[in-house]
Amino acid sequence: MTNREPPKIEAQRTFPTLDESLYNLRPQDAAFYKDLTGIEDDATLKQHILDVQAKAYKVAPYGCIYLFSFTRRRMSGLPAYHQVVRIGREHKNPIFLDVGCCFGSVIREVILDGFPAAQTIGTDLHQELWDLGHELFKSSPETFPAHFVGGDAFDPEILAVVPPASLQTTEVSIPDLNNLTSLNSLRGCVSAIHATAFFHLFKEDQQLHMARAFAGLLSAEPGSIILGAHAGAQQKGVVNQVYRGVEVDMFAHSVESWTSMWDGEVFEKGTVKVDAQFRELSEGVGGDERYPLLLWSVTRL
Repeated sequence: MTNREPPKIEAQRTFPTLDESLYNLRPQDAAFYKDLTGIEDDATLKQHILDVQAKAYKVAPYGCIYLFSFTRRRMSGLPAYHQVVRIGREHKNPIFLDVGCCFGSVIREVILDGFPAAQTIGTDLHQELWDLGHELFKSSPETFPAHFVGGDAFDPEILAVVPPASLQTTEVSIPDLNNLTSLNSLRGCVSAIHATAFFHLFKEDQQLHMARAFAGLLSAEPGSIILGAHAGAQQKGVVNQVYRGVEVDMFAHSVESWTSMWDGEVFEKGTVKVDAQFRELSEGVGGDERYPLLLWSVTRL
């Protein structure tokens, strides 16, 4: 790994002071946290989450931490989530990769739904957030055997762009997941890649670069999938919005531009199926502010 300075994330313009009033666990999310932490009392659980949030915000003052987005079961709300569950239960040696994994909440979600824990990997710029995930969920590397690769995804020593794998190429060898130091070892091996609240952090050319890098990791096996959600727009371009005190200034794709990027630029046209949906959703308390999202998946044919 090189020691170069990571690229600055410029999409978020403001970093407000934490606001406890934004805490609002939905019943399904409360059940998820109570199950994994063993904390049944609502007030005790809230204070536990607030304590970890405060520590994490000092490491990375991201909007997803400020807005308590990490407390929501995000994967189960994605239209293609059932495909990930099926891969985990039916494929031989499936591998799940969560990009921008933060506390590892999504990985814990897919494990609960049947994905083999030892076949899951998280990656994030901040190892501290992964470590705080153990505090948040009261786990340890022994009780939670998922793997972690830390580092900057734009560092080619961590993740380089290579052409997508092909069924006609030499058979891919699966690396020892216990000794991963780079995502490059996973080329052509990953069955499912998840990236939510990730692509919108970067400019248009950087989003294309990252999409190509993910494509090189994805297995050529039909049904292998990349999926997620992030800020979207009805017409692609730079979006400036203030959402619950967090000002963002980011490049957002439309359904059409996102689809054509994957099917034609990243993968050879006709070799993947892209499903992208534009929705305006509300998060947290009140529901008066709407946030424009793309919910999407890219599946190998």
